Amino acid sequence: VQLQASGGGLVQAGESLKLSCAASPRTFTTYGMGWFRQAPGKEREFVARIDWRLGSTMYTDSVKGRFTISRDNAKNTVYLQMNSVKPEDTAVYYCAAASNRALYASKNMNYWGKGTQVTVSS
Repeated sequence: VQLQASGGGLVQAGESLKLSCAASPRTFTTYGMGWFRQAPGKEREFVARIDWRLGSTMYTDSVKGRFTISRDNAKNTVYLQMNSVKPEDTAVYYCAAASNRALYASKNMNYWGKGTQVTVSS
């Protein structure tokens, strides 16, 4: 299983950015996928997750109302729309997938992609 994240870059505070993560092979099935991030000198933290079948979502408090996670089941792709970004959103963003409900519910994803850097300037 491979997860390929893209879309990171340098943006100014208040702007928008959209991250994508494609899972392969196309036959890969997942219970749910999510986004995590790690800022310099900090531990990796949960950002958002989405149930692959139901489409239900969950966000960490600091991004609620600004970020939106979505998925395209046909493309095996998960997205993270980031609006009104802040300098504190600067981090390496990782997409991840969980193969079962227990892992998904506990945010202990068992598949991880390489990160994509998001830098927000003030």
